[in-house]
Amino acid sequence: MSFVTRRKPVQPAAPAAGAHRLKPTLSWYHLIALGVGAIIGTGIYTLTGVAAGLAGPAVILSFAIAGAVCACAALCYAEMASLTPQAGSAYTYSYVTLGELIAWVIGWSLILEYTLVCSAVSVGWAGYAAGLMEQAHWGVPKALLAGPDAGGLVNLPAVFIALVVTGMLLVGTRESATVNFVLVLVKLTALAGFVAFTLPSFDASHFHPFAPFGYAAHEIDGKKYGVMGAAAIIFFAFYGFDAISTAAEEAKNPRRDLTIGIIGSMLLCTLIYMVVAACALGAEPYDVFSKSPEPLAFVLRQLGRPGAASLIAGAAVVALPTVIMVFMFGQSRVFFAMARDGLLPRSLAGVDKRGVPVAVTLLTGVIAAVIAGALPLSDIASLANAGTLAAFIATASAVMVLRRRSPELDRPFVTPLIWVIGPAAVLGCIYLFTSLSAKTIAFFFAWNALGVVVYLIYGRAKSALAAA
Repeated sequence: MSFVTRRKPVQPAAPAAGAHRLKPTLSWYHLIALGVGAIIGTGIYTLTGVAAGLAGPAVILSFAIAGAVCACAALCYAEMASLTPQAGSAYTYSYVTLGELIAWVIGWSLILEYTLVCSAVSVGWAGYAAGLMEQAHWGVPKALLAGPDAGGLVNLPAVFIALVVTGMLLVGTRESATVNFVLVLVKLTALAGFVAFTLPSFDASHFHPFAPFGYAAHEIDGKKYGVMGAAAIIFFAFYGFDAISTAAEEAKNPRRDLTIGIIGSMLLCTLIYMVVAACALGAEPYDVFSKSPEPLAFVLRQLGRPGAASLIAGAAVVALPTVIMVFMFGQSRVFFAMARDGLLPRSLAGVDKRGVPVAVTLLTGVIAAVIAGALPLSDIASLANAGTLAAFIATASAVMVLRRRSPELDRPFVTPLIWVIGPAAVLGCIYLFTSLSAKTIAFFFAWNALGVVVYLIYGRAKSALAAA
């Protein structure tokens, strides 16, 4: 069979126990918390300001558009995750439907996505941490609080938090998920407090002009402006449900709980995002708070509530690491699945007695820390979005292909109106991809060109299916 088209079989259960088997320790509420922990993070705490600077008050439409595309993709993920509950997410779904070469490209793209998300959120966390340090007059040199792009030497807080989260993940999957659950509650409480403090100061005049940069994406000085340009960035704020599917092998009842986790977290977070963004825009003009690396705390300070601002910033410092934790968890599981399939060195698929893939977790953490210390948030988020969009396109395509090829399969969750939802997810993701900056698109294709070379040199011959 050609290496381009050879496929793994669709398996309704995880592989048999052994040295390369993850332990099922997570319940449905852990999975919802993983989704909320990943989705509610830098997107609302930091990227709200970045996106508002690109679209103005119409950033609310950017949230709605990105959320709609993600909702279509989430329904497709729910079907594939319940159908073949294995580690690897879109990489695994591509492998059982579209063939090994496409699966490799998607896996390689997911490595880019998850690692860069960890870095981006580390930078977002560092913005709030630096604000608290300055407010407390700690006297930390500014050169150590920002990367070279922002006039500093290295963003040490971002490096620090990436490495701390790596250490937490090494403790164990269930233990990490429990910590994540508690921190998610802290995060949601803080956002509820933000809404309560800003609603009394809501000013509808801040929404005029509504779309100062227009609706279509257009590039100015290397950045895409307009509603769609902002949607392509704010898209970063919505994904995270895909990380739930990487925990498929570690779910106690994956054929039920994965669907609950994916759909439940997506619906909850979409509502939260729309409310918080509207409150921020109503309380302060977009062109003021969009310049701050900690926009929600900045809005509260402008309203004369420094104590509340400190609480919001403190909650962000405490709770944003949940996003890093979930995506670092996801990256290590994708890496693990690719190594178990032989496309990467199988030694990387080893797990310790707690069921943790130590080698790939450490590798992910170190790379994420290096990137976070040197690159700005907007560039990292854009590159992460490119990898995610590719994964979403592959998953929606996989659902449609299997509906045609294997209609007899037992599907615990069935995506409704698949011939509407599937094409909408694919076309929506393609449009958002073309709304990314030219530099981002070029880097994405360069990254995957490198990946294809790595595959042809190593993965094609070492694949577990090569000898089949």
